[in-house]
Amino acid sequence: MTESQVGLLNNLLSKEYKVEGELRREVQANVQRLYEVNCYRGVRHRRNLPVRGQRTRTNARTRRGRRKTVGAGKAAEKPAAKV
Repeated sequence: MTESQVGLLNNLLSKEYKVEGELRREVQANVQRLYEVNCYRGVRHRRNLPVRGQRTRTNARTRRGRRKTVGAGKAAEKPAAKV
């Protein structure tokens, strides 16, 4: 593509669509609005859980992060009771 074609395409995209920083600001403002009205979706965003109804009992690793083992681990040995 020539330089003038690239400039024309860039102008067209910036007039017709929201891109880059403007789009990020709009999305962040939408999420912030959900926080403020304390709706279910806002709570899910705040807790960093899936928002669109996916199950979380299994899977959801992308939102919830790496697995953390809970429960029966190797317990520290207790000293023997003196008799």
